[in-house]
Amino acid sequence: MSSTELTLPRPVPQQQFRAPKKGLPQTPEERNEVLLTVRRYVAEFNPVPPLPVEELKIHADRIIEANRYEPIYRDYIGVLVNNEMWRETLAAVPYERRLLLLPKCLRVESRCPAPFDEFGLLCKSCGLCSIQDLQAEAERLGYAVLVAEGSAIVMSLIQTGKIEAIVGVSCISVLERAFPYMEAAAIPGVAIPLLQDDCIDTTVDLDWIWDYINLSSDDKTRRMDLGALREDVDFWFSPSTLNLAMGTVDGQTEKISRDWLMRAGKRWRPFLTASAFQALAEEPGSALPEDVRKAGIAVECFHKASLIHDDIEDNDAQRYGEKTLHEEHGIPVAMNVGDLLIGEGYRLLAGCKVSAEQRSLMVQVAAEGQRRLCQGQGAELCWAQDPQPLSTKEVLDIFRRKTAPAFEVALQLGTIYSGVETFESVREVLSSYSEALGIAYQIRDDLSDLGEGGDTDDIAGLRPSVLLGIAYEKAKGDEKELLAKLWRREGEMAPKSAEIEALYRKLGAVERAEALLESYKEEAIRSLRALENPSLKGLLRRVIGKIFNDTEIKGWCGEFEEKNLNAETIVAKSVPKLEERLAATAS
Repeated sequence: MSSTELTLPRPVPQQQFRAPKKGLPQTPEERNEVLLTVRRYVAEFNPVPPLPVEELKIHADRIIEANRYEPIYRDYIGVLVNNEMWRETLAAVPYERRLLLLPKCLRVESRCPAPFDEFGLLCKSCGLCSIQDLQAEAERLGYAVLVAEGSAIVMSLIQTGKIEAIVGVSCISVLERAFPYMEAAAIPGVAIPLLQDDCIDTTVDLDWIWDYINLSSDDKTRRMDLGALREDVDFWFSPSTLNLAMGTVDGQTEKISRDWLMRAGKRWRPFLTASAFQALAEEPGSALPEDVRKAGIAVECFHKASLIHDDIEDNDAQRYGEKTLHEEHGIPVAMNVGDLLIGEGYRLLAGCKVSAEQRSLMVQVAAEGQRRLCQGQGAELCWAQDPQPLSTKEVLDIFRRKTAPAFEVALQLGTIYSGVETFESVREVLSSYSEALGIAYQIRDDLSDLGEGGDTDDIAGLRPSVLLGIAYEKAKGDEKELLAKLWRREGEMAPKSAEIEALYRKLGAVERAEALLESYKEEAIRSLRALENPSLKGLLRRVIGKIFNDTEIKGWCGEFEEKNLNAETIVAKSVPKLEERLAATAS
């Protein structure tokens, strides 16, 4: 973990929220669930592409009937079935033989400075929309990229023989008309459906585009079911599995510690340990070794111990919707249980059947992480003795020191188990990734804890919050003084939670925090560029989506109807010019 001064990440463009059209699942969680269902269906029944639209609809109807989905999702599910049939074929096509086709309607139309040529939009990288980053990443990998609507353009590229696969983004109605072209050419293609079809300021599931852009057969983890891995990790904390790893319970103190270890929690830290190991395993997806399970349980022991101590230090009465351990058993017992769990974590690591060098390194990184975490918590506790307003960067630095070390230790342990040399080659990247991931995770917690309706009312709890930091920096006059009093814990602020929450929203603090969340998630992804191992790179990228869940044709949008009448002529004339345009872009 870096000890340098915290620098804020480059802001990433924010999609304006728009409700999806009626024929699509309405939330990202629902759409991801449908995607996983389709993926399982294709894996089980193995339909062979290319399939005509009517056969895709038959498969979609079967999925709808088996899972009781809304019949209106039929076309959407048909697109996903087609994607999954081509997924492995796409993965085997080199990046430099692929085309990324983006629609111009992803731009912010009223402010976009980009001009057009006969092949589409010439992005000016103004930072207003996602086109810039998608195009830059795809071109860095070797893709040909066009921001255009047009069957003529697509067919031109196919005729050159230089494009063997297409990753496209478009609305459902356009995709339906594209399928005959793709089927006839037998060109592998995946299509990410736009969430609206009105051709202006549209939105899309950006994570899906990033995943398909980076899809590669070199990534051995691309077929892994992260949901199943998560369920496996959850099972580690059942009584029988804990007894197998840690031994039978001996005495009341151990019983309390085991009960606390099994109590509700997201288990993201042991999940990261398992993910890192799987990414580096010879056969990703195979059963995890017992020692990896021990390392993951050790990480959770450290985490659950820190929660006990934090709850005592913050005087919190509830955790997971129940009494905190010190409220239930008293402070002395709770403190002792926390200390026991720290010892249990080191005992588990010391018992791993690895080389002496690996074991020593595992204990060392765990100790270093514990030290940094305590330094971060100590910074907050020292602030609490004389609370004063903190800047946004100062709050984020506390997050970096309090939250990120546990993520880093979790990833390090899974990597060390795969080999010391491997660990040393990725150590710096894991540090950068963990820092961004930890800060993003804590920002997300601040947003979910906002006000009386949140998981935990951080306003009433008077904790350092990124929302409070942002709001204080933006406020003026009486509003700034009110927030300064809140920082200094002056007066009885708990009854004013609703008022403070309204002020946060008025000052744009919530919007700014959401933008920071997306920027740190993107920063975590960017940190992976230096990784040479495609499996570790691919899996860690998908982990972000798991934690935070998470080809338009010319003439088919109304404004191009007339131009499409001359499609054959355009095809004939465009091939040489298009090759020249793409060559210039690549250079």
